[in-house]
Amino acid sequence: SVGLGLNPHEMELSVYNLLMEPDVTIDDVVVETGVPGMDLLPSNIDLSAAEVQLVHEVAREQTLSRVLAPAVERYDVIIIDCQPSLGLLTVNALTAADGVIVPLECEYFALRGVALLKTTIDKVAQRLNPRLFIDGVLGTMYDGRTLHGRQVMERLVQAWVDTVFHTVIRRTVEF
Repeated sequence: SVGLGLNPHEMELSVYNLLMEPDVTIDDVVVETGVPGMDLLPSNIDLSAAEVQLVHEVAREQTLSRVLAPAVERYDVIIIDCQPSLGLLTVNALTAADGVIVPLECEYFALRGVALLKTTIDKVAQRLNPRLFIDGVLGTMYDGRTLHGRQVMERLVQAWVDTVFHTVIRRTVEF
């Protein structure tokens, strides 16, 4: 939201309100951006409270899917940007999504942590969202001038190429 010019302290409504208040609709929250053809559901620090409050809800993993449903036909693509955690909000995003692009900083510890994300994605696909596939992994902050950067990228490719390749094959067979 900040990256698109919104002040997080001046938002009247955000994704938090959409998730937690039944009378708030997606049309109440969506904001036009300065980018042609791109709208935004803004967020701020209030969203972190939803993580705790959703724990007590029935079908809490599908909350985001339910509130996004009216927008699915209006947009060609909906991008859900998640914080780097594996909490209930991320599970909601994975339950609502058809595909996942995993951004991964080309650092050793990031590579180790992504194994937990893959496990979570696999569980969500098995238990909540059979449409969910890993569409790819995006190496970020890559510096090919360093041996460390090249080694991490090599391990990233080795670890994920089979996963992404099988996803492409499975999606092609389904269509």
